[in-house]
Amino acid sequence: MFLRHLFQRSLTRKHAVALGVLIPVLAAGGGQSAIAQENLCSTPAMARLQQHSVAAGETLDSIANRYGLTAATLKGFNAATRGGSVTPGQTLSIPPYNGIQVNANGRTWEDLSAQYKVRPDVLFEVNGCPTQPTTAFIPGIKWVPGIETATVVADADPKPIQNAAALSGYPLRQSSALLSHYGWQLNPIVDRVVFHGGIDIAASLGDAVLSLGSGTVAYAAEQGEYGNLVVVNHANGLQSRYGQLKTIQVSAGQTVDRTTVLGTVGQTGIPSAEAPHLHFEMRLNSALGWVAQDPMPFLSERVGLSD
Repeated sequence: MFLRHLFQRSLTRKHAVALGVLIPVLAAGGGQSAIAQENLCSTPAMARLQQHSVAAGETLDSIANRYGLTAATLKGFNAATRGGSVTPGQTLSIPPYNGIQVNANGRTWEDLSAQYKVRPDVLFEVNGCPTQPTTAFIPGIKWVPGIETATVVADADPKPIQNAAALSGYPLRQSSALLSHYGWQLNPIVDRVVFHGGIDIAASLGDAVLSLGSGTVAYAAEQGEYGNLVVVNHANGLQSRYGQLKTIQVSAGQTVDRTTVLGTVGQTGIPSAEAPHLHFEMRLNSALGWVAQDPMPFLSERVGLSD
């Protein structure tokens, strides 16, 4: 098992629910790229704080510029700087992105999303994929109590792909029923809403799994509760993932296209009570990592949620 439990699934395939996760890719886009295998879910932003010792001659603005942040962000994480000045030898906490830390106070990711105008799945993933937040890092919010600004950094909330037709195929030889959809949905076993980072498509054991389009295989091996997993990097910062495979028939670094058989449908990495199916995801490379996208606009065939 990896450092975080990546999936929460019911025993019935209709309600199978997988938690969305970030896979950090060391070299995004074209060429050979590798996936960090030690942890599929992103390290929480609050676990990535750096400590900076203020040197003579440094100012709050110069320190913020050094780390690609705003002075308002540093003020939010360092109360002693609220007056706008720093002193040599002072130690500052430096977050990985612009943003603030808030107490959830019983609020869900959806509640926090509505308040701060950041997609709930982005909040979920940048905080390390906890189902229920206690404290949360809100990325992109340039806001500190008493500071007159409340703007959102554009790339902190990746927008759905508008030109999905540029990469449009189907991961099986024929269209099939959709067993589980993308997004937030109720897990009946734990009786709470969790995030499913892709879709589950009905298929028979051993069916061929095809690449959605041209690209380079970034990963092809077993990966926790993804089971046997193939990840393909495509142009324009897009990535497709094919999980729970029985066999893998490609290797990392290999160039593929729509005719390439990546592997076969299986039941790996999931409870044995579940029927064979393909777990399929689409991701967009953003400032916060590979953020989940709704796969449906990318499919050239229509699939429908089964009864």
